[in-house]
Amino acid sequence: MNDKSADKKTVKIKLVKSVAGTRESHRATVRGLGLRKTQSVSTLEDTPSVRGMIEKVSYLVKVL
Repeated sequence: MNDKSADKKTVKIKLVKSVAGTRESHRATVRGLGLRKTQSVSTLEDTPSVRGMIEKVSYLVKVL
């Protein structure tokens, strides 16, 4: 059985700070990462685009 999804690297991200008072583009980035409320966790594929989004809002999130 050749399952490609098992070969993919993933990254777990947790929203540790509220998005209230942040820029609209940063709020949109957090939503794009699949995070809603503070302390929510999202597991995403580890791609350069996801890494760039994490870097943009690095002051709001924590990589687990």
